[in-house]
Amino acid sequence: MTDAGFEIAGWTLRILLALVFVGMGVTHFRPGPARVMAKLIPPGLRGTGLLSPLSLVYFTGVCEIAGGIGLLIPQTRFAAMAALVVFLVAVFPANAYASQHRERFGAIAIPFWPRYAAQLVLILLVVLAGI
Repeated sequence: MTDAGFEIAGWTLRILLALVFVGMGVTHFRPGPARVMAKLIPPGLRGTGLLSPLSLVYFTGVCEIAGGIGLLIPQTRFAAMAALVVFLVAVFPANAYASQHRERFGAIAIPFWPRYAAQLVLILLVVLAGI
């Protein structure tokens, strides 16, 4: 592949990831999905005030939106990539918790190992988009 081909592939990946992260981030501010996401936070990680489940959902929404936009700006691309990798690791306990409570969360409770594999692939794609 030529340098131009790599550049096009990189921009395509960054745009697709930005759409995914910004889209998911916006979802964190919709009342119904936000309440469901708040229930995904494992009991041991639930706090009060700024650390309440709903506050954490809003915070993670901001992180996703900022990270997605950051991937598109050359000056912030690397920082956005690093922050999104940390973000994806940080939110994984909520996904693992949901996978153990399929009766409570239904279709969003993806079984642990497929979710883990998907999370690793997403992290790899974010790293590729950030370099």
